[in-house]
Amino acid sequence: MEQATAAPPRRNRPARPSLSVGIAESADIVRAAQRLRYRVFAGEMGATLATDVPGVDHDAYDPLCQHLVVRDEANGEVVGTYRILTPENARAIGYYSESEFDLSRLEALRPRLVEIGRSCVHPDHRTGVTITLLWSGLARFMQDHGYDYLMGCASVSMADGGHRAASLYTALSTGPGSRLSPAEYRVFPHCPLPLAGLRRDLEVEAPPLIKGYLRAGAWICGAPAWDPDFNTADLPILMPMTRVADRYAKRFLGEPA
Repeated sequence: MEQATAAPPRRNRPARPSLSVGIAESADIVRAAQRLRYRVFAGEMGATLATDVPGVDHDAYDPLCQHLVVRDEANGEVVGTYRILTPENARAIGYYSESEFDLSRLEALRPRLVEIGRSCVHPDHRTGVTITLLWSGLARFMQDHGYDYLMGCASVSMADGGHRAASLYTALSTGPGSRLSPAEYRVFPHCPLPLAGLRRDLEVEAPPLIKGYLRAGAWICGAPAWDPDFNTADLPILMPMTRVADRYAKRFLGEPA
């Protein structure tokens, strides 16, 4: 009688984290999001952050913003975040984007215009799942409150001196595939990226966040600004919710395509 051969042992796969998304409901959760921001922006990107609390990224806009967070339900850790500034609260302080761009042409949109910013994800959770949750949270927020436009700055690293950012803007703003907004929605940088002095012919791929915006239907509203504190080139993005592609509406809002 032959001896039975034991089946090879199964390898234990790490359990997928259980993630949830929602608006931060306590000061502790907001502070956790601000610590994540500091880790990513200062620790990874080398940004110069004006903060009086060690390890925490916060500024004058934070108290007026709502903070969208993705949390790992196993330990409560905040692993992704966006901050959201509604048009009502922007009346008290203005939009953050106004520190980088002249938004005069968007004046008529202000009552329906939400600004998003300070987007970041924990390095251990940079997956499609986390990004999708953040996007679905934003889309649901816009739908629930009846806002029509989403605005923000999409950053490109200037670690190479700005050549990649200049090439990306050129690729996205010229030719038949241009993603520039109609002229009535153009904004203008206060501190422009010096495009004339940079290479604009490099073959570059858009970062995942910018790629996601564009696939969903967003416009680029003009030339990039240079943010010396973060050492990034910031592209102004405008997303009319009526332009959100059908497949994104289904994915993020649960609507039939």
